[in-house]
Amino acid sequence: MKLLDDLRAEHDLIEQVLGSLRTFVKVRLEGGGDPADGARFMAFFRRYAGDFHHHKEEEVLFKALAERAELPAHRGPIAALTGEHRRMAGLLDGLEGLLGSDLAAEEDRCQVEALAVDYSRSLWRHIDAENSVLYPQGEERLRRFHVRDLPSRPMTGAEAAAREGALALLATYPPLHDAEVHRGDGCVACPSFGVTCEGLEYEWWTELEWEEAEERRDD
Repeated sequence: MKLLDDLRAEHDLIEQVLGSLRTFVKVRLEGGGDPADGARFMAFFRRYAGDFHHHKEEEVLFKALAERAELPAHRGPIAALTGEHRRMAGLLDGLEGLLGSDLAAEEDRCQVEALAVDYSRSLWRHIDAENSVLYPQGEERLRRFHVRDLPSRPMTGAEAAAREGALALLATYPPLHDAEVHRGDGCVACPSFGVTCEGLEYEWWTELEWEEAEERRDD
């Protein structure tokens, strides 16, 4: 499915730029870096990750899962991941005024670091949940309803410019590896698991799927 192939490739870039953002914040807190690069990071996460990537997920993939595969839109994975998009956009609101500032105040320094850590870890785990659960399971359920492809779209000029700007940022601020973030496959990797979503089995499985699982356990 081309849309899913495109979304996975976009995830690869977003993951790298998250690490680059963390490096940028670290460098700024040490007194280096160019404050103007903060606006370039914001352009990438607003225009490319938000307007381009998340919008395609919500308006094409999530909508198809709800309308054509008859999956619930107001609870479970679709609602949880949409809610995470909104929460992470709120973290960007907090970062926007800080990334390009002089960070002279200790309060600003603490806040920019906390927001960058929260945003990067949340989006990394969100990506893991989509790659390992939502995309493969969503594709399987769409195929059950004879949906074998979904439309993607090219980037707008602003989105393409944001992407090009991020590629330059990657060269200037090599991605930081966060050894403390807990990542992995499956619903347990999702920040919403056990909070706003009970997991794929409870939210999406049919009675037949539960029966087949019981039979496999009995065997």
